[in-house]
Amino acid sequence: MSTFMNETETMIHDDDTLWGLPDPHSQSSFYENMPAKRLIAFVIDLVVVVVLAALIVPFTAFTGIFFFPFLVAVVSFAYRVVTISRASATLGMRMMGIEFRTSKGERFDLGMAFLHTALFTVWSSMGLPQLVSVVLMLTTARKQGLSDVILGTAAINRPSQF
Repeated sequence: MSTFMNETETMIHDDDTLWGLPDPHSQSSFYENMPAKRLIAFVIDLVVVVVLAALIVPFTAFTGIFFFPFLVAVVSFAYRVVTISRASATLGMRMMGIEFRTSKGERFDLGMAFLHTALFTVWSSMGLPQLVSVVLMLTTARKQGLSDVILGTAAINRPSQF
């Protein structure tokens, strides 16, 4: 049975493949409503990123209007790397009470935040990988998206909620 060593940093249990993440069968509460929460967090983060990008446009002498989608992509990448590396979650994820954990149960550091964001950005720019990611979130025991499956990470309900 999986238990927390402490509430904020590391989890341990006897799962052979992802030994640091809560077991999805004995501790299913860590993964409850995860696809819906991640969708809502994504929408919140998208709004934040678009507003930030819009605030940057005047500083480009309004030429940013002509490359606004690119500006949004750059702001989104930076926003996700910074927020995920600092709190293992974006602002939207924090509002939804979820955070990322590595296969060891640890919070994301800068390197993992960058790698996860890079994969997320690639999947978001292509239809099929994004669809695969959504299907995986709906069907895997840990509700992992494509980036999570590749990296061995997962989004969980924050331990402090219990």
